[in-house]
Amino acid sequence: MRNSLLWKLVFAFMLIAVITAGLVALFIRLTSVDRLLNLIVDQQRSSLQTVLTKYYQVNGSWDGIAEEWPQIRQQIARPPMPETPGLFSNNQAPPPSNEHQEFFGLADAQGKVLIAFNPMFAAGAETPPEVLQGGTPILLNGEHIGTILNPPLRPRFNPAEDLFLQRTTEALIYAVLGAMGVALLIGVLLARTLIRPLQALTRAAQSITQGELEQAVKVTSRDEIGQLALAFNKMSREVARVNQLRRQMTADIAHDLRTPLMVIAGYVESMQEGVLLPTQERLKLIYTEIERLQRLVGDLRMLSQVDAGELSLKPQPVSPKDFLERVMATFTQQAEAQAVTLSVNTPASVPFICVDEARLMQVFSNLLSNSLRYTPPGGNIRLSAEARDGQSADAKVTLTVWDNGAGIPAEDLPNIFDRFYRVDKSRSEAGETGLGLAIVKALVKAQSGEVWVESNLGEFTAFHITFPRN
Repeated sequence: MRNSLLWKLVFAFMLIAVITAGLVALFIRLTSVDRLLNLIVDQQRSSLQTVLTKYYQVNGSWDGIAEEWPQIRQQIARPPMPETPGLFSNNQAPPPSNEHQEFFGLADAQGKVLIAFNPMFAAGAETPPEVLQGGTPILLNGEHIGTILNPPLRPRFNPAEDLFLQRTTEALIYAVLGAMGVALLIGVLLARTLIRPLQALTRAAQSITQGELEQAVKVTSRDEIGQLALAFNKMSREVARVNQLRRQMTADIAHDLRTPLMVIAGYVESMQEGVLLPTQERLKLIYTEIERLQRLVGDLRMLSQVDAGELSLKPQPVSPKDFLERVMATFTQQAEAQAVTLSVNTPASVPFICVDEARLMQVFSNLLSNSLRYTPPGGNIRLSAEARDGQSADAKVTLTVWDNGAGIPAEDLPNIFDRFYRVDKSRSEAGETGLGLAIVKALVKAQSGEVWVESNLGEFTAFHITFPRN
């Protein structure tokens, strides 16, 4: 339980709240003393300045100020703290305030000390310039008539003020404790909200490990956890799909191996028993089935090499126009025999691409074989190439095989490059392995290219292959 992410998050929320509230409380407590002292001093200085100005205005001089000073002190004495509900227990009155430290002095316009606040500055002494500069000038009709001297020592708090600070400290402590409680409550609620989708992901992942591959968790947000849930659902669907393809591929391989082996075994067994004679036609049929097995094994071996990154490639600069013309020359005779028009539409300015020409020829052989198989007499097959993104550094060249044949149903397009996937199921009995387009995709991808298909059923099919320009 101590290692649970829930309690780690709760502890983190509480720690942040306690540290923040503690720092705020400490700052308020430390500054409240200075602020209260400054308030007291400022209030008394302002009151003293008013009283002294009025005294000078009435008397015309500072004569007799020393005798009047006790009464002046009494006038500016600090008033008792205001009655604040809850400040004093049992509604008792604040303690009396009888202590008022003498913390102001007075000098006349010439800087002579009239009221001493420190034995070092006795009455009649000259006030040092730095002390005068730190004092508060007394003005009457714009004329400087004296200076209130501020001693370096600050006044002491009276009992009511001490009690006020004590109650302030207690209130801050209660505030910190309250913040801890609120942080605990909010932390538990938020942590549970964050933990629930993670727990759902954990349960789904455990189900996958037990063989239940297709799992989906509920996506409740669009944040990082929501994105994780979306990625998990996508991964789960893909894992289930790939597992289904693997099972289907295993069944297809078994089927494609079993059929020619049964034919070969049947003929050989009949020849051994003397039921059939080993004629040229029968031996040719056996060899045809052997070739079919060899093609299947060769295709599977090539795909395994691509998957393992062990396929040998010899990339070199290739002109798309020259390459497509060589492809056309290879398939022209077959196209003419089927009354299909085969053409190349590529400008000479298309940039070179860096590919293994032999492997790329294998790609186009598979694509053109498919096109010729599904393009009716009188149809057209066009080979083309074009540069995209102009002359930029990441420009690409797209090679296209287009035909106006039977087309591909929309529901088959997403799976067209899967291994052993056949749009026409009858082709499995016509010597086709169902690996042609899978090999196309593997060879193109091995050379840093991309391949995709566009098609409208009964109208056209276009395979596009894109490579970076050389």
